[in-house]
Amino acid sequence: MDTHAMGGIVPMRESGRAGTLPATSDELSRLLTAVRRGRVLTVTGRFREPRSLLVRAIAERLASNFCDGAAVVRIDRCFGIRELAAALGCVPGMAFPPCGAASTLSWLAERDVLLVLDGGEFLTPQALSWLGELLAAAPGVRILASGRGPLGLAGERVHRL
Repeated sequence: MDTHAMGGIVPMRESGRAGTLPATSDELSRLLTAVRRGRVLTVTGRFREPRSLLVRAIAERLASNFCDGAAVVRIDRCFGIRELAAALGCVPGMAFPPCGAASTLSWLAERDVLLVLDGGEFLTPQALSWLGELLAAAPGVRILASGRGPLGLAGERVHRL
């Protein structure tokens, strides 16, 4: 199954650096700080490639700041809770979470991880609600997302390209 075509996990090593970053060094520095200090940062803009490139570059730079690293989920189709929980079970280098949304939420509550959601516009309202529950239950989880618009989560900071 081609995860690039329908969504799923994209290992960090496949993120590539096909172009220059769509941010100045000052902007990048501010974004890195925003992720470290906040809980949710969403990079928005009209075109997917620059958004994806920027969030993956941020994730690569910050992965070592989290005990459990960075989990990159590329979302190319409608993703509900079940699909999101299943995708998290495929993250290279992370222990496999238990099955089910509630079990995955409890499992993630014990993690120190940067969750990168590349394609946030494809998340269902139920998945967004689950992410809100996750943030409330998991103090070590940070979310870095890219999408056409904000996720609408509490405390979210937005960077527009």
